[in-house]
Amino acid sequence: MCGNRPVTYVKGMLIAEDLLLLLYDDETGKPIVGSPKLEYALGGALLIELTTLGKMDITAKGDGERPGRLKVLDTSSTGDAILDDRLAYAVSKAGKKPKDILSGLSKKVRDQLLARLAQRGILEADEGKVLGLFPVTRWPAKDAQHEGEVRAALGNVLKVGTMPDERTGALIALLSALDVVPKVITDSVDKRQLRARAKVIADSDWAAAAVKKAVAEMQAAITAAIVVSATAGSAGSS
Repeated sequence: MCGNRPVTYVKGMLIAEDLLLLLYDDETGKPIVGSPKLEYALGGALLIELTTLGKMDITAKGDGERPGRLKVLDTSSTGDAILDDRLAYAVSKAGKKPKDILSGLSKKVRDQLLARLAQRGILEADEGKVLGLFPVTRWPAKDAQHEGEVRAALGNVLKVGTMPDERTGALIALLSALDVVPKVITDSVDKRQLRARAKVIADSDWAAAAVKKAVAEMQAAITAAIVVSATAGSAGSS
């Protein structure tokens, strides 16, 4: 990893919103990853954001508390209604293992974020029916400028070797846990190298200790969700 200055780009949206933009195809408006992985990733993104903002921490050995548990640091408003709602939920679960609350953190958040992105004119709600019977909503891109900036930041880190800031590092860790990096950075020839680079970044010291602990918990939860989905799929096909 080179010593260039950290990549930054226009912010003002949640990490979970940026993640959702990356995980939805701009043309078809369909997600490139299924449930429950997508939901756990969104929950993880919210937990990472709350930790980055200094609202939550995860206890470690030597703290005088049980390690690996949620700890509340600040209950004041974040200024974001969706994030504040999840903060209140996390506060009610203080002392729990982070992986045990990701499902609750992510409950209904995908629909809330998609609707807000549409209200902002970033996505478009395209309502239709499957087989002419079942209602379905697709979310194609309407204004891809912000998403383009996010993708450019990811590309600079993954392909050029620029040092990531916490936000970019968090997105890369989330995408790596979902194993969708080559689906997001589509202009890379060597997908194996791209995956390896993303994993190195996810595991490196790009963030403060509290954020790294939140990322590790999120990765474990997504991995568990993938295993459960694979097991359920195998059972259903046997």
